[in-house]
Amino acid sequence: MGRITQSLGLAICVSIGATPVMADDLVSILDLAMRNDPTLRQAEAQYESRHTLLDQGRAALLPTLALQGSTTRQTAGPAGEMSYKPGQNSHGYRLNLTQALFNLTAWYTYESAKLQDKAAEIGYAAQEQDLIIRVASSYFNVLRALDDLETRRQEEESSQRQFEQTQQREEVGLIAITEVYESQAAYDLSRNNTIIAEDTLATAYEALEAITGQPHPNIDVLREDFPVVSVDGTVESWTQQALNSNLALIAARYNLEAQQENLKARKADHLPTIAASAAFIHNVTAGSQSADGSVRGVGAIDGTSLSMSINIPLFAGGGTSARRRAAEYDLMAQQEAVSLTRRQTTQNVRNAFRRVNTDALVIAQRQQAITSARSALEAIEVGYEVGTRNIVDVLQARQQLFVALRNYSDARYNYVVDTLTLKQITGLLTPQDILELNEWLETESATAQ
Repeated sequence: MGRITQSLGLAICVSIGATPVMADDLVSILDLAMRNDPTLRQAEAQYESRHTLLDQGRAALLPTLALQGSTTRQTAGPAGEMSYKPGQNSHGYRLNLTQALFNLTAWYTYESAKLQDKAAEIGYAAQEQDLIIRVASSYFNVLRALDDLETRRQEEESSQRQFEQTQQREEVGLIAITEVYESQAAYDLSRNNTIIAEDTLATAYEALEAITGQPHPNIDVLREDFPVVSVDGTVESWTQQALNSNLALIAARYNLEAQQENLKARKADHLPTIAASAAFIHNVTAGSQSADGSVRGVGAIDGTSLSMSINIPLFAGGGTSARRRAAEYDLMAQQEAVSLTRRQTTQNVRNAFRRVNTDALVIAQRQQAITSARSALEAIEVGYEVGTRNIVDVLQARQQLFVALRNYSDARYNYVVDTLTLKQITGLLTPQDILELNEWLETESATAQ
């Protein structure tokens, strides 16, 4: 258990120790999340709880040692009288050692527990991978909201300047009052969008804080030269990799094997069991006390015993057969669970593969869209100055430019998260992916320079 967590912790220590951190980067935030995320801590506690089933199953195959003791006080007196005279004590103890010699039910139950423990370990590793995705998604949602707010503010400032210029031109009679109204409407809408973007950013910060337990008001941003490439290989090769390495599918297969062993255990409930026992016995007998107070038969005995017992189940009210039938249905259900997980894995990896490749193409097209929208705006503004374009054309062209900027930002963050998701589905996501991604982050001040 905890292999991913341990690897990540070591990598984080090396990374933080090597370079000073001016802002919260992805690695430091993920480190906090590994230690503070309630979902992961809950999964860890649940794994530890299930891990005890392995010890419980093993216990049925190991010897048991028990100590029994007893003491008895006897008093006697004349008939019809209650005697409180000093009486005699009989006491002793017995130390029993028992070992199962033939118990297939216990053996198959233990084998099932081992497989369930492996499934639980894989499930916990899957929770660690899920945390990586949740942290990355929340982190880049903050950056997405920051970019959105920045473009909204720029759009608001641009709309305000346009509104003021339109008012001045209308005052000197160069344009009609309708253009002022158009400019004011655009400015009011951009101001409203800015307010909404500020709330969206606050929500994104809260979502990140909910994972780590700490606020992160200053985080590193993604560099502009972050490489965007298509996925290597074919969708068939990635699908096969996912079918071999997807953690949810591996855990489902372990659970299937565990149910198979559980069915064997329920069938073995019909078989006899054999056990051997050894005991050491120490008894002190006080004897019997007569009416005149004399005691007869006092003595102490030490002894040992060896025995072998066989238990043949004949009838238990139908309960044994009912448990066997329940195990058969549980096995059928787990077989369907494996089939469902396999289909979902195939579907998810193919969709993720296409998304990453689509993201790469979209980013390139949206870069071109920004260039085209900027050129169109400049041309329309010139046309507006010479009277061949109206204010509506200018406002629409400016809006298209800011939409293109936001779309480009979204596409970049979608590409990052989708790439990590593809690796998660195929079972290839490791802390090294976060360390490599972290190299493409930098402080906002560095970006401004």
